[in-house]
Amino acid sequence: MNNQLTEITVVRRQSAPRLEFEAAAIYEYPEHLRPFLSEAPALPGVYIFHSESDTLPLYIGKSVNIRSRVLSHLRTPDEAAMLRQARRISWICTAGEMGALLLEARLIKEQQPLFNKRLRRNRQLCSLQLSEQKIEVVSARSVDFSHEPNLFGLFANRRAALQSLQNLADEQKLCYGLLGLEPVSRGRACFRFALKRCAGACCGQETPQAHFLRLQASLERLRVVCWPWKGAIALKESRPQMTQFHIINNWLWLGAVPSLDEAATLVRTPAGFDQDGYKILCKPLMSGQYEIIELHMDCRQS
Repeated sequence: MNNQLTEITVVRRQSAPRLEFEAAAIYEYPEHLRPFLSEAPALPGVYIFHSESDTLPLYIGKSVNIRSRVLSHLRTPDEAAMLRQARRISWICTAGEMGALLLEARLIKEQQPLFNKRLRRNRQLCSLQLSEQKIEVVSARSVDFSHEPNLFGLFANRRAALQSLQNLADEQKLCYGLLGLEPVSRGRACFRFALKRCAGACCGQETPQAHFLRLQASLERLRVVCWPWKGAIALKESRPQMTQFHIINNWLWLGAVPSLDEAATLVRTPAGFDQDGYKILCKPLMSGQYEIIELHMDCRQS
């Protein structure tokens, strides 16, 4: 056996400087947009990346610090591609984060920017309604979700509502038959009971009342909050040098005014339930973190 040691030379390959250079080039702000960066305010609001066509924005975003957020748009290849297409940047300052959230949602829905997730009025919006120990799917076209009690969850369509109910039944061992998800023969156990996936409300192992109470408790986290005021309200939001009163009715943001004297120009009764407004406004309004002023005015129907 040859005991001579063989010298092994390990050659470490250097990282490719060309690739690093190319990556740096991709994530560098385009020269033609840099003048806008120096002017962007370090204030809350909405910013818009415009293409050559002013009628179709590329992207609409919001932040509590517009300048910082605009500068951060270099994180992904998609963002770099968007910046290369952009020709200018504009912004609208607000009194705070709430105003920025509300304005962003409205502008995205109205202008449908190319790089934003599309927000549209959902004409198939559904919810689960619990009444008289039964549950059913109801549509926002037939029920006023702002005022109807005992609604649970907001779903894109009937199928999504039923799927959510089925998932809940699986988690809590509720009976598909009693929930109307499948036919059931009176007094006979359902198939899921044999698999120990149903607690037995279908065959007397659990009372219908106990089943209903378990259903009710499991739905509570999805409860849709009814609009708690008699009419429109103003939500006050302020920062140094700017105050806005956000006019809201039935979870719909109607706009913002600098003083309550101008609130009457916006007050109206919304024609339908606004899902995006509800998601943005419900928790902050119910938490009591903002000053709320009830507006006792006649509302125009929109």
